Amino acid sequence: MLTAHGVTNAGLVRKNNEDALFWDASLGLFLVADGMGGHNAGEVASNLAVEAIKGFLIRSLESEEITWPYGLDPTLSLHGNRLMTSIQLANRRVFKAGESRDEYTGLGTTVVAALIDDDRLTFSGVGDSRIYSFLDGKLDQLTEDDSWMATVLARETGKDPATLLSHPMRHVLTNVLGARDQMDMEVSERALIGGETLLLCSDGLHGALDDQSLESVLASGKTVEAMAEALVSLALERDGGDNITALVVRFDR
Repeated sequence: MLTAHGVTNAGLVRKNNEDALFWDASLGLFLVADGMGGHNAGEVASNLAVEAIKGFLIRSLESEEITWPYGLDPTLSLHGNRLMTSIQLANRRVFKAGESRDEYTGLGTTVVAALIDDDRLTFSGVGDSRIYSFLDGKLDQLTEDDSWMATVLARETGKDPATLLSHPMRHVLTNVLGARDQMDMEVSERALIGGETLLLCSDGLHGALDDQSLESVLASGKTVEAMAEALVSLALERDGGDNITALVVRFDR
């Protein structure tokens, strides 16, 4: 059984909320996107991405006569290919929108997506929004950030992340939806375990709260509604300088 709840907040500084989220436990679909671009284009990008991903996944579930414009990856399951295609289509849609109007220059968005069928989790992330797993008191980050900082840490093993926290490049993203016509991405698949909790969030949340704070809320045993509300409230207390989104998903057999 899946239960889920999401909360998004503009934060304490920004006038507009450029985050977007969607969840539907009956579809097993959970999405968080964090848009960027001038003249409020960020909210356009994030909503375009969410609608494109949701639209293809629904079409590919309901119709057998579906086209696969990016081909099929034989290493992925049907659901893995569905998710991969939906994100590629979302990238194309955001890229085309960015070309259509001058005020949409720089249009782009991060996205994290989870697709759950029975006890099978299919997921992907582009940008620096994240998916975490919480199980048996332990928090694990399932997605990898597409950022300059993550790239440096991966190449220079043993480097202390604290030394990069003030670097002017620390927030630069190396991959987002809409930046290029063709985009590199990865899709992962694994089994879910009974009692496992997933957290999908934008960087406004994980940038404000360390792993210990996330663990403390997710270990509380509260409802998914209460945990999502608590995470966003705590991020507002600690920082609030960015849009904040938390989507909590719990899997019980």
